[in-house]
Amino acid sequence: MSTAGRVPATALPAALREPDRPVSPGWVARLSLNLVGMWIAWYAPLQVLLGLHAAALAPEGKELVFGVATAVGGLCSLVANPLVGALSDRTTSRWGRRVPWIVGGSLLAAAGFVLLSVASTVALYVAGWCVVQIGLNTMLGALTAFLPDQVPAVQRATVGGVVAMATTVGILAGTGLAAAFGTGRPTLAYLACAAVMLLCTVPHMARSGDARLPVQWRPAGGLRVILRGYWISPRRHPDFAWAWLSRLLINFGNGAGAVYLLFYLQDGVGYPDPAGGVLVLTTIYAALVVATAVLGGRLSDRTGRRRVFVVWSGTGIAAALFALGFQTWTAAVVGACLLGVSFGVYTSVDLALVTEVLPAAADRAKDLGIVTVTSTLAGVLTPLFAALLVTGPGGYPALYVGSGLLALAGAAAVTRIRGVR
Repeated sequence: MSTAGRVPATALPAALREPDRPVSPGWVARLSLNLVGMWIAWYAPLQVLLGLHAAALAPEGKELVFGVATAVGGLCSLVANPLVGALSDRTTSRWGRRVPWIVGGSLLAAAGFVLLSVASTVALYVAGWCVVQIGLNTMLGALTAFLPDQVPAVQRATVGGVVAMATTVGILAGTGLAAAFGTGRPTLAYLACAAVMLLCTVPHMARSGDARLPVQWRPAGGLRVILRGYWISPRRHPDFAWAWLSRLLINFGNGAGAVYLLFYLQDGVGYPDPAGGVLVLTTIYAALVVATAVLGGRLSDRTGRRRVFVVWSGTGIAAALFALGFQTWTAAVVGACLLGVSFGVYTSVDLALVTEVLPAAADRAKDLGIVTVTSTLAGVLTPLFAALLVTGPGGYPALYVGSGLLALAGAAAVTRIRGVR
């Protein structure tokens, strides 16, 4: 039974102690490679392969088939991430708390890709993607816990910036990998995703430094206790609640602003080559995220401040979305620049801020899983929110103003956090 809350910090086992030794560049590089492989496996299907596969299975109903697969996969994400986090927090294997779940998750995701590669019916297609999502969320829940487990607070935003870069690189590389296999049913592309993900996982698992949790320190309780732990009282942990709400609102606003970008350029801006325009704006955005993520994190670590960077970047995201409401190509480019700079800083510093308001060291992975749910919720709900605004009398200006207001509310929520500077 865990007694972490009732003993001096010096008496805690290494797995539950607050880290104070800086992690090495090699460790950060191995973690980043692991994340890049995971995001390649996540976004190559989501951006390209699942759509191609749906078109091959049901040419007349590809949108519905794709929508069902991604929606059911999203529900799997909502359940898997915090559940695996809670189980990871209770793992006492000799390989540590996180490594077994990352290895197991990668093998499960690989099995899902094999299933997708042979899926000739809609049912197998949906089932395969669900298995992949459960596997990848198992990996994600354990990988994100490495930050509060091993990275000291004074280094956390810098490492968070590298993590943000890895995410962007993984998304771009995943899209490139999918495109390299051309059109048609993507059998080989699915297998390539599995192979890349597994290869990128090996170096970090071999030298992760994951500390073992002694059996006597394992949190007490079974499934009922784990399920009760999904509720974290805002009254008892107000800083965590405000951080959760802030992340939900900013992700919601950012996602709603991006979901109809192709149609915005085509119908709102009247850009002659909307697909090419999306590529230009995405490239600008991604380049600036990569350029600013580590810089923003390093500045936050040097000054010891988190809230001001999250407020500034959240406000910048809102300004970028407001700019898109003008419906001109110039405004779209300005918006992409602002969004790239702001989101790069936001992703690095907000991750560090969240790790500093977690309620208990014994529940780090579970609590981070609850935070990650905000991204999944935003992904599931924003298409509906965006569709309601776009099809209403306000059209695209209403969508981008509404999205900007959500991001602004998310930035304001951070100011209510008291336990972090």
